[in-house]
Amino acid sequence: MELPAAVTAELDDLARRYGAPRRVEAPIDDSFRDPIWRRDRFGEVCMVILRPNGRLLLSIKTFYPRGAYRLPTGGINHGEGVFDALVRETEEETGLRTAVRRFLARIAYTPKAHPGAAPVFHTFAFLLDELGGELGIDPAEHMEAWHEADPAELPTVADFLDDLRTSGTLDIGGDWRAWGRFRAVVHRVAHAALTTPA
Repeated sequence: MELPAAVTAELDDLARRYGAPRRVEAPIDDSFRDPIWRRDRFGEVCMVILRPNGRLLLSIKTFYPRGAYRLPTGGINHGEGVFDALVRETEEETGLRTAVRRFLARIAYTPKAHPGAAPVFHTFAFLLDELGGELGIDPAEHMEAWHEADPAELPTVADFLDDLRTSGTLDIGGDWRAWGRFRAVVHRVAHAALTTPA
């Protein structure tokens, strides 16, 4: 799906405020439903939260394959601003107070089986500095645990997600291997952005 004009205008404004993001078009196997085929959203924000100790927060949900920790994300509702979704999702999922430091990435996912087709989903990744608050677990999101990782570990996280083989414990509406490869993309792109001077 192509982005609405209002969203494109907001992304341009966010790039002016927080730095130009890496723009990536990523062909994916789209044989899973959640989140890319959910009609309540056109995309998601990815929260790359930098803790005071210099490490990043990763999360895992109760129904994920074991070990499948990843950068937290949250859906952008239709009619909701990207920045508003970032603030809302960060508060809901973590309970932390944060400040945006950089706009890291703007990823458009296209179906690998249909080259040249319009994107089916979008991820917008932001680097956030943790300012305070208490890190919590949101049971409504089936959140199980948090884990910290050094930014240099993001490619290793991506490799693990790329190689998922389990069926998991709750259906995501398709193939976990395809889901893992989709989820791996933002970790590699965020790592590349973080290792490039702003």
